[in-house]
Formats: sequence, structure tokens, C-alpha cells
Amino acid sequence: MTIKALGFNENLEQYIRKKNLGTFEFGRIILEHKERYVIKTAENEFDAELIGNLRFKAESRYDFPAVGDWVAFSQYDDGKALIHTILPRNSIIERQAVGKSGQIQIIATNVDYGLIVQAVDRDFNLNRLERYLTLCNASNVKPIIVLSKIDLIGASEKEALFTKITQRIKDGPIVKVSNQAKGYVELESKIKSGKTYCLLGSSGVGKSTLLN
Repeated sequence: MTIKALGFNENLEQYIRKKNLGTFEFGRIILEHKERYVIKTAENEFDAELIGNLRFKAESRYDFPAVGDWVAFSQYDDGKALIHTILPRNSIIERQAVGKSGQIQIIATNVDYGLIVQAVDRDFNLNRLERYLTLCNASNVKPIIVLSKIDLIGASEKEALFTKITQRIKDGPIVKVSNQAKGYVELESKIKSGKTYCLLGSSGVGKSTLLN
């Protein structure tokens, strides 16, 4: 894997040159837990923590790394690293944390496309689909609607459902996939190297199946 396949781009390169950060290594946060992080590079993974100055100057949740962030870091031991700065984000998917009034939970950053997965054989809800679209639009993330388990309803139901969706939703492409892998060729054609995708949808709609 190359660093560009991880999503590193020209904008980040320009920022690094502008801020004279060339002495650092760069990687992407793939795991976060209580101010402990895992950084992924093209070759390795590192357990990481923040330098004291970065933690001291933090004023809000946005000043701490989140999954998806690109960071400048230095190694201090085998497999260990210190995070010195967070590179600029091009998108932030966030929501209000459950049970913590006023606090924001950052789900992921630097996401290019959101795969909104909705199963058609269970409690399909057009309003829920629109809420996910609103989340994508507010986060600067391009939506792709994925209708899963399409083989579990009849032809007339498919046509009626698709008409209902397209009458209300004009945002983003719609891909229909089945449990027998139908539709995956079309979906794969929308997956681009160097871009970052996230799966959005309720439990049981087929996100794990899609990922596998």
C-alpha cells in the first residue's frame, strides 16, 4: 500500500511545505480511545499519544485527533509515536453524543464518500434516508445510496420503491445490491483508489456483508 492509496493528496503536501513540517513522519489515525491512538502509514502502524503542548492548547473536541485525521508524528520507541500536529481536514462527520448534552462526537474525518445502506426487506424509512443525506451534505461528504437485500422483494415492489425514492431524493447515485452479489459490479465501479468511504445505516441493513 502507498500513502496516496491511504488518501494522502496534493493539498496535504502543500500544507506540509508551507508549515515546514518536512522533518516529521505522516500517517492516518485509524483508532482512537481515550487520547490513545493508532497511526497507519504505508508500511507500519504505531501506538501514539499527543505531545503535551498539543494537549495543553486544545480548546475543544476539534483540537484532538479523530479517526480519519492525518497527523505529523515522530517515533520515540519501537512501534511508539508522538503526535505533534493535526493536518487540515476536508470533511468532518459528527453528531451530538448520546447522554452528553452539548458535547459533539466526531465519527470520522476526511471522508470523501458516504455509502448510505438501507435494506428494502425490513423497516425501510425514507425520512431516515433523508437524514443520512442531510448528514453527508452538512459534512462535505458525497452520498451514494445503497439499497441492499433487493432480491427479497418482488419486481412490482422494487419499481414502486425506486419511484418513491427518486421522486423525493435527487441527491447522489442509487445502487441496488442483493444477497447473491448482484449489483456489486456497479458499486465497485464507484470505489476509487485514494478516496475514503464510510458506511452509514441502521443495524441489520447489511453493512458488514457489504464490507466483506
